[in-house]
Amino acid sequence: MKEKSYTVTGMTCASCAAHVARAVSKLEGVEASDVNLATEKLSVRFDEGKLDFGKLKKTVEDAGYGLLEEQRAKTAEILIEGMSCAACSAAAERAVNKLSGVKSAQVNLATGRGRFEYDPSEVKLAEIKAAIEKAGYVPREIEGERARDFERERRETEMRSMKNRLVAAIIFAVPELYIAMSHMFPGIGLPLPGFMDHHRFPLVFAMVQFILTVPIVTAGSRFYARGFKTLLKGAPNMDTLVAVGTGSAFLYSIFATVMIYTGRHEFVRSLYFESAAVVVTLVMLGKYLEAVSRGKTSEAIRKLMQLRPSSAVIEKNGMELEVPLDEISAGDIVIVRPGSAFPVDGTVTEGISTADESMLTGESLPVEKHPGSFVTGGSINGEGFVKFRATRVGEDTALSKIIKLVEDAQGKKAPIAKLADVVSGYFVPVVIAIAVLSAVGWALAGKDFNFVLTVFVSVLVIACPCALGLATPTAIMVGTGKGAELGVLIKGGEALETTHNIDTVVLDKTGTITEGKPRLTDIKTYGGISEEEALFLSASAEKGSEHPIARAIAEGAEERGLELKKPESFRAFPGRGIEAVVLGKRILAGNIKLMDENGIDTALARNDAEKLTSSGRTLMYIAINGQLSALTAAADTVKESSREAVAKLKRLGVEVYMITGDNKNTAEAIAREVGIENVLSDVLPQDKAGKVKELQNLGRKVAMVGDGINDAPALVQADVGMAIGTGTDVAVESADVVLMKGDLNEVPTAIMLSRATIRNIRQNLFWAFIYNTIGIPFAAGLVYLLGGPMLSPIFAGAAMAFSSVSVVSNALRLKGFKVK
Repeated sequence: MKEKSYTVTGMTCASCAAHVARAVSKLEGVEASDVNLATEKLSVRFDEGKLDFGKLKKTVEDAGYGLLEEQRAKTAEILIEGMSCAACSAAAERAVNKLSGVKSAQVNLATGRGRFEYDPSEVKLAEIKAAIEKAGYVPREIEGERARDFERERRETEMRSMKNRLVAAIIFAVPELYIAMSHMFPGIGLPLPGFMDHHRFPLVFAMVQFILTVPIVTAGSRFYARGFKTLLKGAPNMDTLVAVGTGSAFLYSIFATVMIYTGRHEFVRSLYFESAAVVVTLVMLGKYLEAVSRGKTSEAIRKLMQLRPSSAVIEKNGMELEVPLDEISAGDIVIVRPGSAFPVDGTVTEGISTADESMLTGESLPVEKHPGSFVTGGSINGEGFVKFRATRVGEDTALSKIIKLVEDAQGKKAPIAKLADVVSGYFVPVVIAIAVLSAVGWALAGKDFNFVLTVFVSVLVIACPCALGLATPTAIMVGTGKGAELGVLIKGGEALETTHNIDTVVLDKTGTITEGKPRLTDIKTYGGISEEEALFLSASAEKGSEHPIARAIAEGAEERGLELKKPESFRAFPGRGIEAVVLGKRILAGNIKLMDENGIDTALARNDAEKLTSSGRTLMYIAINGQLSALTAAADTVKESSREAVAKLKRLGVEVYMITGDNKNTAEAIAREVGIENVLSDVLPQDKAGKVKELQNLGRKVAMVGDGINDAPALVQADVGMAIGTGTDVAVESADVVLMKGDLNEVPTAIMLSRATIRNIRQNLFWAFIYNTIGIPFAAGLVYLLGGPMLSPIFAGAAMAFSSVSVVSNALRLKGFKVK
């Protein structure tokens, strides 16, 4: 059923609306219809196979009214260059949302993309781009694969540029800091060449620092370009803080250098070149590290696309032709040999085999395929030769849809609070206003230019965002470093910041809660044979098979110290089992189909089979010389750490869900074993992200934990995606947090570490502003006006440095974080 909305013309009263609704409801295929007089809208739910727009329109016109098809809103994705923080993405959103006809605007800072839904009858895409440009950013339209290539090349070029500028800044900042600070520590072995002595040659001392600082300021020119641009547009951000703070220190230092040149040598103690140089360098380092971690996300798309083979073999006119993947059409007969990947989705027409669909479903066991079975592009064919008819190709395949889901989830805005950016929106204008008003006030009071400039610079220097700028990144650097030490790789500050709000964790079953491969769990014997003999004969028979259950039986036998024999003969029956001769005995090992085909009576095992199946076990019947002798069962066993991890999460107040493509019985058996009450079973790969979204719609902050390619869309959709480090590369690249040891206990560790780090950040921000709250009145001359001391730029710089030291020291306390 499809639900659509249309505009009805000519209605004047409620009876008109009722009349239209009645007329439409009588049409074949219509399930429900409703007419809203106020909005003049007809909402109708109908079967598209039985009713089209033409028939619907004629019915409404026959009733005496007109019907207009709604102009469907268009959606466009645009790359937006030049954004550096949450305030930038918010400014771009606001600019576009002001346009008439824009239904929604979402700008994602992490991916540098904007997603806009608009009515083309009211606003054009060119106008949206123009609004983004007017806001100070560069829009570029995304066009399929070419856009992906462009985006990757753009990011690589940008990263190289950032790295080169950072290296240049560090090269000049180190000697700059040494020269500026060496004279403050006499007698501890920090010598300077005699010609740079600040007492004898103050101008040389100042000029050398100036020469070293200019390249650093140049390398960080983007901060100034963006910072002052956003300031002028009334939307200051962290770049503005850096630009105003370091720019003021740099300009005042130039002024001091000029004063030294004129003979005012006392200004040698009023140089702040090193403050501007070091702050710019540190901020550049933080931006570079952030960009490195952000860039990992897009690699998930590339890895997903690599799963598809570049070509395929099709059958045409009795001949086999190898063709590029994009030339396969629906209806083509595709040939897949053992071990090859299914190139597209389709239905098997010939052959029996198994398919490894773990990359899509997460299920470790292969799935039997026979004529009529559906096969999925990207899955791997087992040991049989298969022909299938292509039914879904190109963007319609399951793998393509997973890729699209990842892209869509990445394009959606994450609800992450950027405390420093929000505060800066108020902090910077207030500080600048205080500095200007203080300077103007003292000028009107008759003070000389030097006094006025001292007041102005003192206010800006003491409000320089050293502590504010260090408050968040320092805590994040220490927190993420501690996480790495504990085996929890957190990809940047956004993931760390979001994790502390997590109240719901969704755990994938296969490979996350469980080991990801079957193990022998049970063996039942019949007819007087011992367990050891039954296991020896079945494992020896299965020795040549690559089937996961066969391997589980062989490994189980080896764990018991049994020395297996090579079968004298071996024959595989794809999708059913094997026949072998061991020590002269004919062994049949397989499913009940194989037993039935060979006339083996399995009645003795019926009760055992039902019990084992209900507990989520996969069965294999063993017949020796035509008689049922044993029933073996294998299951994907639970990791030792899973139950403990679930208990820890519950103690943290986190609700735990398990999600899997397995059937309900298997899923609930595993869930009971680890103590999980909330089970989401029979969930298809493309629906996992939807299940996460449903929980988010209930107001929950969701962390998704998975290890397979099929988990990638859900990992990105979740507020925080956590990947098992022993899983696939795609899951690892898609996630915000990687659990390197593959231990679920790292999930509560990540949440506890995040909470500790966020507390630390809030403490840092508090102390950063305490210094400003106390220092700004001194710097503005308020205390001086009341008869107290005047705060000079020297003391303002000292206070600024002390605030930075206190913030860093507080952040370093996170090194003592311990898992409870």
